Amino acid sequence: MFGSHLSIGGQQGMSGAVREAVRLGLDCVQVFTKNQQQWKAPPLAPAAAAMWNEAIGEAGWTASTDGSQRVVSHASYLANMGSPDAELWEKSVGLMREEVERCETLKIGLLVFHPGSSTGSPREEGAERIARGAARLLNETRDYRTVLCLENVAGAGSTLGRTFEELAGLRSRILELAVELGVDAREAEGRVGFCLDTCHMHAAGYDLASGNDGGMSALTQVRAVLGIQNVRCLHLNDSKGVAGSRLDRHEHIGEGTIGLKGFEAFLRDEVLSGVPKIMETPKGETKGGEAFDSINVSRLRAIARGEIASVAIVALSEKKDGGSTKARSLEEKTERVSTKGGKGGKGGKGGKGLKSEKDETGEKSAKGLKKKVVKKVAKKVLKKRG
Repeated sequence: MFGSHLSIGGQQGMSGAVREAVRLGLDCVQVFTKNQQQWKAPPLAPAAAAMWNEAIGEAGWTASTDGSQRVVSHASYLANMGSPDAELWEKSVGLMREEVERCETLKIGLLVFHPGSSTGSPREEGAERIARGAARLLNETRDYRTVLCLENVAGAGSTLGRTFEELAGLRSRILELAVELGVDAREAEGRVGFCLDTCHMHAAGYDLASGNDGGMSALTQVRAVLGIQNVRCLHLNDSKGVAGSRLDRHEHIGEGTIGLKGFEAFLRDEVLSGVPKIMETPKGETKGGEAFDSINVSRLRAIARGEIASVAIVALSEKKDGGSTKARSLEEKTERVSTKGGKGGKGGKGGKGLKSEKDETGEKSAKGLKKKVVKKVAKKVLKKRG
């Protein structure tokens, strides 16, 4: 199943993302269920939930036996359950609780989140806080179906979850603490999984650029350390940075340092065939009006069919007409906005140097950001003149 992270902006909100996914010929979708740059959000309106259910029904996803896995939600970047700041930690757990509640209401089966950052404290202490927060979520939401998916990170700064061993340790400790709180062991086991991002994996040091062998090597480690059955979602993104760069910058499929063959092992694996595979690649369209998502998914489908040789790469990232280069610049500005929440400006993910994913801002449009920049510059000019 192939999908994309799509915007929930506009009059249709979340339901619009589902309809856009269908229009693009996708099988699944990833969304935010609220403005990811705000700690507080209005309660989910019954009308919005009804529109969402209607769109899911129109897509035909409710009749599927894996219907709940057709939709993935990405949690807000503001939450940092690894923070040593007690106030921010409580705030982060509360925000994650709201994310879970929204997913459960909307019957979204998977909630992806970045584990967090130790923010200046020892890494093992940060990991323990993350585990404690996630275990508390499981305890407070017993009998829910939403699965918490720990996403691997590129490894910038003090972020946790770069290596498979670190991810496995987090999951193991979450389950242990959840059982101590009284959560049924089998329920806890089924509600904590992983989301693996190829860009993050590559940037973290798992070299996927060596073609299928690189992917196969990474999957061998996934099986041994994480358990392939625990991988509930994939984020398929090429990488602007080289292997081990710790640079979290996504690129169009086949146009980054991973290359087409680097995706083959993930797309040809039988166990992962039914897992939602979400693109978080740059948005835009060609001069002819073809969406970049459509082009990227066609490349992925060709790889899945074993037809890499048939893929003709016309570099989308070099096109100015579709807004790719400009949009990326604006997205990078938005990433920095999302790292400024919380106490001391470290709420986004708990520290300097860690940036959120590209093109996942949804509600804050490029146009709105541009207006703010223009206003700021105008004020400075007037001040100098005055």
